[in-house]
Amino acid sequence: YTTKGRDVAVLFGDGAGAVMLQADDGESPAASNSQRGVIDSLLGSDGSGAEVLSFKIPGTANPGFLNLEDIQEGRVHPTMDGRTVFKNAVLRMGEAAHMILERNGVGVEDVSLLAPHQANMRINTMVAQKVGIPEDRVFNNIEHYGNTTAATIPICLSEAVDQGKLKEGDLLLTLAFGAGFTWGANLIRW
Repeated sequence: YTTKGRDVAVLFGDGAGAVMLQADDGESPAASNSQRGVIDSLLGSDGSGAEVLSFKIPGTANPGFLNLEDIQEGRVHPTMDGRTVFKNAVLRMGEAAHMILERNGVGVEDVSLLAPHQANMRINTMVAQKVGIPEDRVFNNIEHYGNTTAATIPICLSEAVDQGKLKEGDLLLTLAFGAGFTWGANLIRW
């Protein structure tokens, strides 16, 4: 579509996903044992990116939530400084990967599969290179669905299992980056 004389293209897909976990009375999962489950999680945020990647209207911060003038003026569209988002996504996802691996005493060679958020293939390729995970141990599917936002990682996990790329006992690393800026990582014994 076109807004204010400029073309806007958003690569969003339609998807939903969830990962179900169950409690176990056994030993807690750790990188040093074979107990299945979430070993560690990491979350980060930096509000300085709030204006760089945002979707302001409709929203509760807007008087009236949404009005005709906002629609006519094109203020209902997402805004993004792609170059800044790219740099920050690569930086923060790379930092998160290194931090979670280091604090759990895990080397990159121990990671069976990296399942990153599927917003941009170039970001995922660059992050994998910076972390040192070879392409054959990175699961991507953005080329099939686009960015299914919060569903990207659960969909990747389902497909990786179906394709035999993620098996019981594998060490899984997930990475994500989003608006605001926010980012996270999980280390999971599948």
